Amino acid sequence: MHSSTAVGCRGAEFCFAHVLFQLSTAVIMRITKPPGINLFECIQGSPLSLRTCQALALLLTFFSYASYHAARKTTSVVKGVLDPKTSNLGLLHWPRCLNIGKLHTSESHMVLYGGWAPFDSRNGTALLGDIDLAFLAIYAIGMFFVGHIGDRVDLRILLTIGMIGTGLFTAAFGAGYWLNIHSFYYFLGIQLITGLFQSTGWPSVVAVVGNWFGKKRRGLIMGIWNAHTSVGNISGSLIAAALLKYGWGWSFVVPGVMIALVGFIVFLFLPAGPEAIGSEDGHLNDSGKNEIGTPLLEGQTEVREKPVGFIEALRIPGVVPFALCLFFCKLVAYTFLYWLPFYISHTVRF
Repeated sequence: MHSSTAVGCRGAEFCFAHVLFQLSTAVIMRITKPPGINLFECIQGSPLSLRTCQALALLLTFFSYASYHAARKTTSVVKGVLDPKTSNLGLLHWPRCLNIGKLHTSESHMVLYGGWAPFDSRNGTALLGDIDLAFLAIYAIGMFFVGHIGDRVDLRILLTIGMIGTGLFTAAFGAGYWLNIHSFYYFLGIQLITGLFQSTGWPSVVAVVGNWFGKKRRGLIMGIWNAHTSVGNISGSLIAAALLKYGWGWSFVVPGVMIALVGFIVFLFLPAGPEAIGSEDGHLNDSGKNEIGTPLLEGQTEVREKPVGFIEALRIPGVVPFALCLFFCKLVAYTFLYWLPFYISHTVRF
């Protein structure tokens, strides 16, 4: 069931990305050449080719969004440590003054974690749910504003700010482990800000790929590129789980540092569109221009000179149906993503 759900969500995201590509091709953005490419061209003495820049944009956006999901996945892994499993009622009142990190019982071979206040209280599960709600709510709201901002600024800069900001506040959540912070509102505030920075990811990477790849090869490109979500979730789970034995704070700090480093690489090398490598100066061949300029959806063939507004976006054929499909797919997917590991850790007996 989990695999079929994931396949369904990938299909909905695939279709919805096509709609977002339509928006990206209808916008003229102010795009500047990345400093890393500038330096490379100065050393090489010639501009980068179209194919090189296309591959660079595809790879960097792939790893960018994979790192977004890797940083996002850590919360579901650490939940079982913040709110320890208590399915064995005989161990519920084990004295906390002993400061036991792990306890193996001879009868059930169960592992009991000490937990972390305030999440180890009786309403700890509800508090974790409140943090997830806050993160996802601000993440969803932020996308409305990020979409408008992305139409008016360099997507490379927007993506860099989002990734470095995500890294800083993801690490700040983990810093509560060493700073001995037990305030619920500290963790709530950190997740709110993190959700805002996380909302920069999807609109930005989709728009960048939309600037580089036209309708002709969208099936092949999106089929490969859209694996970033699964790669990010898997790598995030593995990294967070491997670091738990050193302290749950590391499960946040390391993914936070990783996404910040990827964000810095994006700032140096990501060409947000053909304009970034001087297509207007004739650096791209005609076939490249024609392919990039081809709209991904039928019904709109000319490029507008102003960003598409919210109402105009809703009027594009397919936007509302695909948005509803993605809504229900995400409803199921995030239930698995955020709560399935926590649920299993509280119910499975060893």
